[in-house]
Amino acid sequence: MNFLAHLYLSGADTEIRLGNFIGDYVKGKKFDKYPEKVQVGIKLHRAIDSFTDKHSSTRSCIELLRPDYGKYAGVVVDVIFDHVLANEWTKYSNTELKSFTRSFYLQMVHRYSLLPDQVKRFLPFMIQSNRLYSYRTNEGLKRAIDIMSSVTSLPDKSSSVLIVLAENRDQFYLQFNTLFPELIEYVQNDFGIELR
Repeated sequence: MNFLAHLYLSGADTEIRLGNFIGDYVKGKKFDKYPEKVQVGIKLHRAIDSFTDKHSSTRSCIELLRPDYGKYAGVVVDVIFDHVLANEWTKYSNTELKSFTRSFYLQMVHRYSLLPDQVKRFLPFMIQSNRLYSYRTNEGLKRAIDIMSSVTSLPDKSSSVLIVLAENRDQFYLQFNTLFPELIEYVQNDFGIELR
C-alpha cells in the first residue's frame, strides 16, 4: 500500500495518521523519539506493509509487473493499489476523497515540525500537485511513478505501467478488493482502529 491506503487505514486520529505517513522514513527503533500515538502510527505502517507483502493478492499483481520492474514490481503495485482505492473510495469511506485529502494536508502542515527532514522536503510538492487526489486518474498514477523514478532507483517505465494496468484492470481491482477488506479487519482487530 502507498500513501492513500496507509492514511485511510490510520482512522481519524491525526497523530496515528502522521506516524503512518512517515513510517517509511523512520528507521529501526528511532520511532521512540516521537509522541506515543505517532509511534503507534509508525508500528501500524510496518504492520500494514508486512500484511500486504505476504498476501497472495499482492503477489499475484507483482507477477504482472515483474517483466518490466523486476524486484521493484511490489513498489509499483503499492501505487496502483492507491489508484484503485481512489477509484473505489466510496466503497470504503463515507468522507469524500477530496475532503479527506485536504484535511490530511492541513493536519500535516500544522504538525510540520514533527516530520522527518525528507518528508518536510516533499510535503509541499505533494500538496501543490494534490498527489493523493490525483491518484484516481491514469495521469496522476503515471505522474506519481515518474516522481518516484526521478528520486529513487525505480526504473523509468511509467508508460508500461499504464499498458499493464489497461490490460489487467479487472485483475488489479479484484485483487485489491480481495486484500483490502482483510487488511481493514486486521487493522481494526489488532490495532483497535475504527474505519469509515
